[in-house]
Amino acid sequence: MTPAPDLTIRGSAAIGDALLFAPLTLTLAAGRWTCLLGGSGVGKTTILRLIAGLDTGADFTGQITASDRQPVPEQVAYMAQDDLLLPWATVAQNVLLGARLRREKPDLNRRDQLIERMRLQDHMGKKPGELSGGQRQRVALARTLMEDRPIVLLDEPFSALDARTRADMQDLAAEALQGRTVLLVTHDPGEAARLGQSILVMTQNGITPCHPPHAPAPRSVDDPETLEAQGALLRLLREDAA
Repeated sequence: MTPAPDLTIRGSAAIGDALLFAPLTLTLAAGRWTCLLGGSGVGKTTILRLIAGLDTGADFTGQITASDRQPVPEQVAYMAQDDLLLPWATVAQNVLLGARLRREKPDLNRRDQLIERMRLQDHMGKKPGELSGGQRQRVALARTLMEDRPIVLLDEPFSALDARTRADMQDLAAEALQGRTVLLVTHDPGEAARLGQSILVMTQNGITPCHPPHAPAPRSVDDPETLEAQGALLRLLREDAA
């Protein structure tokens, strides 16, 4: 993997005459987790898709730049809320999807290492319908890591999981994505407080930076400072909704 760069987004977006988000500046620190927290409809996923170079349905006026001056979309791996696994393909085949689509020779050793790292070595020949929700998301995370990109975008990938599985996936992702520039979009104050090395709250009024807890991520869910940060973030969201 190439060294992870800083990433800066400056600009505004609109859908027709409706402003999606006003002019803003968002900076992602190299090699760190930034959590973008906010309610529905404020433009969080639009920002994620703009960085990835995907269609958003919005008109964006501005620029997205990396500190290494390399094209941003070419440095990005994207993990969506839905696992997007091919139902007819096995675990091993799904992990290699990116290489197959690009018609590249797959690195089978790296695939096997990632599958073992995700504790999926006993499920390599299974198809998604034979897996639990947590196992499916581990396959999706392995596929994301298989791309070996320095910038990783996470669009609420754990939100549909039960509480225990969600905490396990948060721990696994925090360990597996160390050293990469990560943007996690979430609506969950607890997740932001647990994982964020930088926490930004996005509302209709713009982006507000918030101090993360001092403990290294992933933080214990019952740590007093984490709980305090979760409460403060929830209050910010409620104030915006009032």
